[in-house]
Amino acid sequence: MLTAMLLVGAGAVLSPSRVFAQAQAQTQTPAAMAWSSLSGEQQKLLSRFETQWDQLPPGRQNALSRGSSRWLEMTPEQRSRAKERFSRWREMSPEARSSTRQRWQRFRDLDPEQQQKVRSAYKQFRSLPPERRRELRQQWNQASAAERQQMLRELRERRQQQRRQPPLRPR
Repeated sequence: MLTAMLLVGAGAVLSPSRVFAQAQAQTQTPAAMAWSSLSGEQQKLLSRFETQWDQLPPGRQNALSRGSSRWLEMTPEQRSRAKERFSRWREMSPEARSSTRQRWQRFRDLDPEQQQKVRSAYKQFRSLPPERRRELRQQWNQASAAERQQMLRELRERRQQQRRQPPLRPR
């Protein structure tokens, strides 16, 4: 389980610059890594791979190395959150995983400014009371594609109106 978390779950705590650097590194063909090039902590974390390390594809070796480095850099709270996310991931159906991968790829394809807008909107959504979030999710899930597009248009219009209004001045 920890190995899979190192490959999948831990990536969610990466900074945008680190995700970009990682994506660039993945486009190049990685070189094989010697087991001895891993730190002692990494070797301990990845000990179950020691006997087969030389047979692993270089890309897998590099992914395990990066994942173990990220894991070792995490605080206990970050590790706990990563474990929870991974547990949720394992419980998802293959279709839900595929959908999540597609959403993540669409997010990664956005330019940094758009990504920041998405993060900001998500942060705003998370600041709502749980009951209001449930209501909004229910409305969204029950809406047709056309209704969803209308909801998004109305939201954009409200945001534009808010930007046009001068800020209130204290009396």
